[in-house]
Amino acid sequence: MPRLVRIAGPALLLLTALGALLASLAYGGGADAPLLVDPGAVVRYGLPVAKLLVNLGGAGAVGALVLACFALDSGRPEWNRALDVAAASAAVWTVAAAATGFYTFLTVLQQPIRFDDAFGNVLASFLTGTELGQAWLATTLVAAGVTVLCFAVRNPTVLVFVTVFAVVGLLPMTLQGHRGGTAQHDSATSALFLHVLFAGVWLGGLLTIALLKPLLDKGRLGAVLSRYSTVALVCFVVVAASGYLSAEIRVESLGNLLTPYGILVLVKTAALLTLGLFGAMQRRYFIARMQRPGASGGIFWWIVAAELGFMGIAAGVAAALAKTATPVPEVAASDLADPTPAELLTGAPLPPPVTFERLFTLWNFDLVWILVCAFGIFFYLAGVWRLRTRGDTWPVQRTVFWIAGMLLLFYITNGGVNVYERYLFSQHMLAHMVLGMAVPVLLVPGAPITLALRAIAKRTDGSRGPREWIMLAVHSRPFAILANPLVAAAIFAGSLWVFYYTPVFSWATTNHLGHEWMIVHFLLSGYLFVQALIGIDPAPKRPPYPVRLLILLATMAFHAFFGLALMSGTGLLLADWYGAMGWDTGVTALQDQQAGGGIAWSVGEIPTVSLAIAVAIMWGRSDDRESRRYDRKADRDGEAELEAYNAMLAERARRG
Repeated sequence: MPRLVRIAGPALLLLTALGALLASLAYGGGADAPLLVDPGAVVRYGLPVAKLLVNLGGAGAVGALVLACFALDSGRPEWNRALDVAAASAAVWTVAAAATGFYTFLTVLQQPIRFDDAFGNVLASFLTGTELGQAWLATTLVAAGVTVLCFAVRNPTVLVFVTVFAVVGLLPMTLQGHRGGTAQHDSATSALFLHVLFAGVWLGGLLTIALLKPLLDKGRLGAVLSRYSTVALVCFVVVAASGYLSAEIRVESLGNLLTPYGILVLVKTAALLTLGLFGAMQRRYFIARMQRPGASGGIFWWIVAAELGFMGIAAGVAAALAKTATPVPEVAASDLADPTPAELLTGAPLPPPVTFERLFTLWNFDLVWILVCAFGIFFYLAGVWRLRTRGDTWPVQRTVFWIAGMLLLFYITNGGVNVYERYLFSQHMLAHMVLGMAVPVLLVPGAPITLALRAIAKRTDGSRGPREWIMLAVHSRPFAILANPLVAAAIFAGSLWVFYYTPVFSWATTNHLGHEWMIVHFLLSGYLFVQALIGIDPAPKRPPYPVRLLILLATMAFHAFFGLALMSGTGLLLADWYGAMGWDTGVTALQDQQAGGGIAWSVGEIPTVSLAIAVAIMWGRSDDRESRRYDRKADRDGEAELEAYNAMLAERARRG
């Protein structure tokens, strides 16, 4: 049966995906001939088929790489087989992405295929001069790079960077297809990226396990399946959440579920729920049984084959949905009858004028950070629970600090501040200060690295789990450099000027990807700085407490100077953005920017005082511990050190 699954599993995946794609295209009209110019049946059907192969190839590559990084032993043949699967999948991904780009070119520009220089010039212009062409060209190049790297790289640490590179290759794909209307563009893009990434890890991981079966004995197979099952559970949660958000944006009402697009969404949902049921059966019944001596895995492998089949159905329907008209029309701001300046700039109308009450009653949810905060709290509490069940203790105040920090992060990335920060510089600066200073001051005392190292079991089979990767990162040279207080302070303070007085600020404000990067940057730079001052987690080297206070005061003085520069400045940052929003509240964009400078100067003082108090308390406790240690030593040796010192003074007095 395993050999049959190894052969029939991928074939079943491909056949069901193609069958579901063609059936969905026929039902939803995704491949129907357009009314004006028909590119031909080959292009109309070739484009969704090529996109399907892009999805399957990318999923196989990313899933195999993730499995190799977190579940397999680099010293066993299973490792090389997984990388071979990743390389083969990436090769399919490369060819399919190139074909998709070519079919897209034929669809958009309506060019008949010719073998002359003019056709080549038009194609080159499309691939290098248009956003759509650049996206598929970038996908093709990244996929080709992943193919080569999977053959060339056999170092487990370097393979992590190859995996990250492959994940980046999925990003241009999420910028294509249905991304919601003007107001929901950013939410739809985030949901689509999460959906593609975690569905790919889920599908690719299972496909890799099926192909690795001959190299895994029963005990080893059970361990790999257990690790994959944990990853698959996380993937199921993310895929379900992102799929719901995408459907909410594009379907909008229950009545629209009866449209062809809505019916296909229901079919895909049913396939995903069935996959979730299969995953629950694996975790509850089969993984433990597979590790028993003499256990038969026939039923389990039938379930694996069925699971691959349902994954193919979900993948085929998903590819067809990208070509099916949504019941909610996607209207660009330029197509509106009388767009406001804010709609032309952001794609959404201005929110109501900011008030203290609206900062806590209006919401603009970001699925990425909802999931980050939810998983952050869940896994932290799971680690605390694991410690307590085995009799270990964990300070309650650390848990309180961590949860409070995650809740504050959730509010800043989803609450009223997130509603207004694209429109008002002052709200953007408030978000910056909270993300860079207030949230880290709460998260760092939670000591998440210490908790993870104590709660996560150590691997003994040669593979690297979360604990091994954390240990490797903590003891790495880059971490030693970044954790140096002087380097952390330079990054924290220097990035203020680099961020706001370079084109990076414009990219982070006007582009959704830049906005997400901005949040990560503010959060990590602030976390490194606070960790260097009051961190509990392990660090390569910590300076004396007086030096920490000096670094804190110098950094905050630099920070205050930045705020004063904004308060007294007369030049407007991003004048073509903040100055063109069309606010009619009596406050000019320059006045709002100066208010943002006041926020940078004043709001930052609260975490500064908290950090100074924390450093002083830790300094005092350190002196108390040193005094107690000295007293215990004196009790053990009869104050030999003091007696020796007094004898030295007496000898000097005698000689004098």
